[in-house]
Amino acid sequence: MNKTLLTLAFVATLTMISCKQETKDQVGEATDAVGTEMGEAVDTAAVKMNAAIDSTKVKMGETMEKGAEKMGEAGEKMKEDD
Repeated sequence: MNKTLLTLAFVATLTMISCKQETKDQVGEATDAVGTEMGEAVDTAAVKMNAAIDSTKVKMGETMEKGAEKMGEAGEKMKEDD
């Protein structure tokens, strides 16, 4: 009878230890998954930000060119008026 109880206690202990290890593994996997998702989100945000910056640079360049053309036209008009 003592051997049976001792065997049951041993099996119960092994079961608890193995469950804890599975839980640790699952927590580790979940942590890795969250880390990966966060990294991907940061990468995506960086790509979008770079695209927005590039677009803004292009728009600013076009606006500056138009402004320079208008300044040139105004300068020519002033020369003609003199």
